[in-house]
Amino acid sequence: MRSVAILGATGSIGEQTLDVIAAHPELRVVGLAARSDHAGLVAAAAAHGVDTIALEDPAAAAEARRAFSGTVLEGAGGVVELAAGGDADVVLNAIVGAAGLAASLATLAAGRDLALANKETLVAGGDLVMAAARASRGRLLPVDSEHSALAQCIGGVSAEQVEGLVITASGGPFREWPRERIERATRQQALAHPTWSMGDKITVDSATLMNKGLEVIEAHHLFGLGYDRIEVVVHPQSIVHGMARMRDGALIAHAGLPDMRVPISWALTYPDRAPLAATRLDLSAPLSLEFEPPDLERFPCLALARRAGEAGGVAACALNAANEVAVESFLADAIGFVRIPAVVERVVDAVGAEPVESLDHLLATDQRARALAAEAIGVAA
Repeated sequence: MRSVAILGATGSIGEQTLDVIAAHPELRVVGLAARSDHAGLVAAAAAHGVDTIALEDPAAAAEARRAFSGTVLEGAGGVVELAAGGDADVVLNAIVGAAGLAASLATLAAGRDLALANKETLVAGGDLVMAAARASRGRLLPVDSEHSALAQCIGGVSAEQVEGLVITASGGPFREWPRERIERATRQQALAHPTWSMGDKITVDSATLMNKGLEVIEAHHLFGLGYDRIEVVVHPQSIVHGMARMRDGALIAHAGLPDMRVPISWALTYPDRAPLAATRLDLSAPLSLEFEPPDLERFPCLALARRAGEAGGVAACALNAANEVAVESFLADAIGFVRIPAVVERVVDAVGAEPVESLDHLLATDQRARALAAEAIGVAA
């Protein structure tokens, strides 16, 4: 029996994780955390027999205490306490944004397995996190479909045998749109992802291709390869989730129908593979797989992210923070779609790439970058 704590339990990944656990008799939930959805969190805790929950928003925690008889932790510290102080064997971190970094570090410090669905943990704090992972008794297991696929492609293979990694991108809803039309893209159009069902923030990141840029940075830290050995290709069918190029010329691919429950299940039951009622890819039916290079002129966020990753230091942390602010502003109809990369670039250039000193240094950089992004948005408004 493996016990699981879920951070970000009321979001898309969190809800799918609960579905996976409910279908697996060897998994049980022992803790749940969310940002502010107290009603959803209390309902999930009741449904899964959980007696400890955490809410980052203190007001939401106060509301939860009125309806929940178990322990309610509050604030960012409460989420960290749930991750590090409970009896979970594995903590699945699906918190959206840089808020997930401290919880990831606390999980690894406590010697627990970290099933990581929070991109920003490695984007903002990659060097710190990987050092913590090396020092931890726990394992760092990627939940992102692309990194889960890559981990499975190169599993059991020594690093020197891997020539390069290929991350696939659906291309998002604007893949075939001309620049002029993209400039008029609306919130509703950006959220109409062609193949995946995700939360609003990551769906917008998919539309800008920033999510692929963040994944390149993640892959660099997770697998220890230089940025020149990590490529991105657009694959609109979203059947192939990742590929590894081997030094003998072989190209190993991980394929399957889009279903986030597959990488979630892999991370929660690793090194075993649990039975999962996922729809199988039918190879007896006609199937066409297309691959094409990304258009960096129409989608500059991918190049911005790669540039920040290559710069090192706090640059990726600034990139991530600025992007969060810009996407939030776009979702609030405060800026247009094409303003997102402009805001991010301005902030990354202003912050620079000084070496990372500590978690506090990263958190201060995060706050500075957010302030600069808000200033850039205000000036443009």
